[in-house]
Amino acid sequence: MNIFVVEDDDALFAALKKGLEAWSFQVTRPDDFESVMRSFLEQQPQLIIMDVTLPKFDGFHWCREIRAVSKVPIVFLSSRDHPMDMVMALSMGADDFIQKPFHTDVLYAKIQAVLRRTYAYGEEQSNILQWNGALIDLNRGIIRNAGKEVDLTKNEFFILITLVRSNNVIISRHDLIRKLWEDEQFVNDNTLTANITRLRQKLETINLADAIVTKKGLGYMAITL
Repeated sequence: MNIFVVEDDDALFAALKKGLEAWSFQVTRPDDFESVMRSFLEQQPQLIIMDVTLPKFDGFHWCREIRAVSKVPIVFLSSRDHPMDMVMALSMGADDFIQKPFHTDVLYAKIQAVLRRTYAYGEEQSNILQWNGALIDLNRGIIRNAGKEVDLTKNEFFILITLVRSNNVIISRHDLIRKLWEDEQFVNDNTLTANITRLRQKLETINLADAIVTKKGLGYMAITL
């Protein structure tokens, strides 16, 4: 089980890593503290330990960003003792808040309790796909970029996912229609055109309209900008 530790104090991170690995957890860390979301999406951890005070953006910011796309449990660590820090963390969706300094056995007990609460009932994390800096939530049918969230219809979302999963590969109109409606003889070709047009209009609001390309006479392709 992977625990993602967002802690910029190297000595504390090393101590946490050693202790957590002794309890048979895998421990990872962001590549840098300006790209916490990217590292989170790459690592797909089962739990996050988050410091409050971090370079560039604080832990509350990253908690808010992660909560927008995932239900993964988050445990805050902080040396600050103001009650509002705990209130803010919990109101943003954190699962627990531990003040520094702390005893490692207490941390371990709290981690185990959070994991039991989260996974005992078979809850799954949101299935997230990253594309051109945007986050596509496969469970909710939305795409989010630069703080904006766009809801897509079932057909628009299916088209987007089909193209994104075949990134930089052309998908013919025939194949898209067949995948969408199974029996294309009952579908007017204009229906696909209308769906593509609406999808591009929605993607334009998050600066991604150019990421869906028409290949004349061939079909459509999602590209990396």
